[in-house]
Amino acid sequence: MATPIEHPTRAQRETLGEEARVRTPLAAHVGWAPRPHRSDPVALIEEQNARRDADLVPVRHGRMMVSPFTFYRGAAKIMADDLSGTPTAGLTVQLCGDAHLSNFGVYASPERTMVFDINDFDETLPGPFEFDVKRLAASLTVAARHNGCTPDEARDVTVACVRAYREAMRHFAQLGTLDIWYAHLTEDDLREMMRRAITEPAAGNGKKGVGKKDKKGAKGEGEDVPVAAVGAMSAKDAKKLEKRFEKNAEKARSRTSMQALAKLTEVVDGRHRIVSVPPVIVPGRELDATYGIDPALMEDVILSQFKSYRSSLQHDRRHLLEQFEVVDWARKVVGVGSVGTRAFIALLQGVDETDPLFLQVKEATTSVLEGPLRKSRFAQPGQRVVHGQRLMQGTSDIFLGWTRGQEEGRFFYWRQLRDMKGSALVDQMSTRTLEFYGRLCGWTLARAHARSGDPIAIAAYLGADDTFELAITDFSQRYADQNERDHAAFLEAVRTSRIEAVEGV
Repeated sequence: MATPIEHPTRAQRETLGEEARVRTPLAAHVGWAPRPHRSDPVALIEEQNARRDADLVPVRHGRMMVSPFTFYRGAAKIMADDLSGTPTAGLTVQLCGDAHLSNFGVYASPERTMVFDINDFDETLPGPFEFDVKRLAASLTVAARHNGCTPDEARDVTVACVRAYREAMRHFAQLGTLDIWYAHLTEDDLREMMRRAITEPAAGNGKKGVGKKDKKGAKGEGEDVPVAAVGAMSAKDAKKLEKRFEKNAEKARSRTSMQALAKLTEVVDGRHRIVSVPPVIVPGRELDATYGIDPALMEDVILSQFKSYRSSLQHDRRHLLEQFEVVDWARKVVGVGSVGTRAFIALLQGVDETDPLFLQVKEATTSVLEGPLRKSRFAQPGQRVVHGQRLMQGTSDIFLGWTRGQEEGRFFYWRQLRDMKGSALVDQMSTRTLEFYGRLCGWTLARAHARSGDPIAIAAYLGADDTFELAITDFSQRYADQNERDHAAFLEAVRTSRIEAVEGV
């Protein structure tokens, strides 16, 4: 029997948020401190390593050593453990689960327009919206300190990000359901926002709300360009930002399967095959030493997995994919926190060798939030990731799918590789650029939460003043301090040979 779906009125939804603020005042987010008998952060990382490829675990550690920010990127499990038991309003959304600054970026929509959105969902799970907001806000503080910002500047960029989230949520609370669902940020929107950064005052003064109609109609649906994500900056800073954006956008547009073919393959006996660059890229023909499986048998496994993956797609996309055949595959190391989980790339060919398609196959494990929160309703972690991505993103990759691995307890999800994907170089951002980017991420996270949760109730909880952003910024400063202590403990664990690290890979 189907579960009845309730449809409360706007007034009832606003009351829900107001009552939540009584139960859990905004000020309850102030004053975070590690709980007594806090889990050993290094032990939590070691726990994650148990199921990872042993030869890559030292690479993961080496990447996390670089700075407190790179450590933070790999420490989602530590923060999930710390967030367990922290105050929440009881308003559930689909969480990204790892919403730090480097997990936002650009990619190509199915219409071949470059869009900006969240781009990593390995830890996605339903849960309290505050978890994502705190993860994002703390990443601003950590990044600002790493980039040499003063304490006041670090505070300001964090406040600006959370304010953008709050004001965007108030904006989405006024929109129709379909307007929220169709909302997204295009390349043209980002250019318009940079132009306004020179001429308009910082958003958040409460006079104009959070949106202003795009005169050029870049949204195509009458959707507002998020002025709350702009903020004032000097003409010099804005020009630098615009120049860097155009450079990064051009690089992202070049990241296609044809570019990957040129960079990641070589021609042997008239056929393309993936190059060997161990340990970052290890072709399947060389992996027998790692997994103890004959290469021919492993190829059978990959082809079987590909067939199973196709069945997870809707019919029209399955028909499209059936016009390609797998011609080679390899293990490829990606990211920071993901290093050691199994990740592969597959080279497919359509009409001929000039018609390539690269797919990425990433292992999906139990979310770090399963424990602090309820277990996923999906028994297959790959399906959990794909479901969360489709729910949170404004537009998603047409090739998203999932499979169960041949080995017991292994699960994977599939997507396109290098489909005009690009990420910001957070560690190179000036204070003003970091503030701009933080506002952009705050708006984007609010949009994702508004799609999956109740924007009216959340907006009512957040209120119309700056109490929420000041409370979350207080949390972020305290958590950044803790992250620095954890990073120091991690470095000490490497120094004393408790854990092994390989740097520079």
